[in-house]
Amino acid sequence: MQVPIHLMAGWCTANLLPGLTPRQRLFCVVAAAVPDLDGVTYLSWIFGPDAFWNWHHKACHNLPFCVIVCLAMAAYSPAKIGSFVLYAVEFHLHLAMDVFGSGPHWGIYYFWPFSNWCGDNTRFSWAFYSWQNLTIAGALLAWTILIAARERRTPLEAIMPNLDRELLELLAGRKAEISQVEEDK
Repeated sequence: MQVPIHLMAGWCTANLLPGLTPRQRLFCVVAAAVPDLDGVTYLSWIFGPDAFWNWHHKACHNLPFCVIVCLAMAAYSPAKIGSFVLYAVEFHLHLAMDVFGSGPHWGIYYFWPFSNWCGDNTRFSWAFYSWQNLTIAGALLAWTILIAARERRTPLEAIMPNLDRELLELLAGRKAEISQVEEDK
């Protein structure tokens, strides 16, 4: 699946749990997208044309990378064990989404570098650019907007709080305009 879909999935699922801090929600977004760090090999003019096909879904889509990244983020979070588990679930959400939405014959090297075993996702997956991925992206975008409207926060709350506030003010202003138009009718 595409990176923006993973980012929105992390944000939306983090908002299902009450009581998380803005940093924890940000780390959920990071955990849901960080496996695609191995996608930097797509820059074939640096790494060579085969690097992406050889390393994506291998270098960062695995259990050891999950443990390292989630431990690092949990170290900067309250409730460290609970946060670690939450981030690991978000990381695995990414893997599950990739099993289905990255296209056939592109499995996950879950135990790499200890094993080169790769699960076969041929029976379960659909094409990378498919109506399924577009539908999921649309649903997550709608959910993200709903969270902004109802919870008064956006995915930018921890990294750009001023922009977060401005977006929420813009959303509130638009709602006020719509209400005024409806009252005038």
